[in-house]
Amino acid sequence: MSQTFLESVENRRSIYGITNEPILTDDKLEELIQHAVKHTPSAFNSQTARVVVLLGEQSNRLWEITSDTLKKIVPEENFESTAQRMTMFGGGYGTILFFEDMQVVESLQEQFKEYSDKFPTWSDQSSGMIQYVIWTALSDEGYGASLQHYNPLIDDEVKAEWNLPTAWKLMSQMPFGKIAAPAGEKEFQPVEERMHIFK
Repeated sequence: MSQTFLESVENRRSIYGITNEPILTDDKLEELIQHAVKHTPSAFNSQTARVVVLLGEQSNRLWEITSDTLKKIVPEENFESTAQRMTMFGGGYGTILFFEDMQVVESLQEQFKEYSDKFPTWSDQSSGMIQYVIWTALSDEGYGASLQHYNPLIDDEVKAEWNLPTAWKLMSQMPFGKIAAPAGEKEFQPVEERMHIFK
């Protein structure tokens, strides 16, 4: 592994303060995300990940949907901080939605019955990898991003709004944009307690 890759791993952080100022052109951004989608691994080369990129007003619409949904369940006296988060996420350049195509997962379960119970786990793992690859690639280009999980609360309305297949399972949402405020200090547990090597 090159030091450049390890530096990218180290530099990727959760960034919440973002703006809608462009860094890459939309074409370059699309190319970057397409490359990640194409080359991120998956079990049995199943390629179950589905990615939707919302830019500008489309991204704002997502956070309006999320805000409206949360208003129904968050007590009014506690909603101000939630509203601020929605405004913050909606103030970025865009949002990436990560899905898994459960129709493909179920098809694999039928084809390979001896592994049937494993495919949902492998699907989750594949989703985690593509989220990480795209997040790190965005970080390398100077974007700040964070990973949010308002699913399954918003799933049905998101699929209806963008006419997405019902078999797609929403896994996470990644608002991103130009960094307005850096990440804070990060604490690490001793690596020696988290890793063992036997020779």
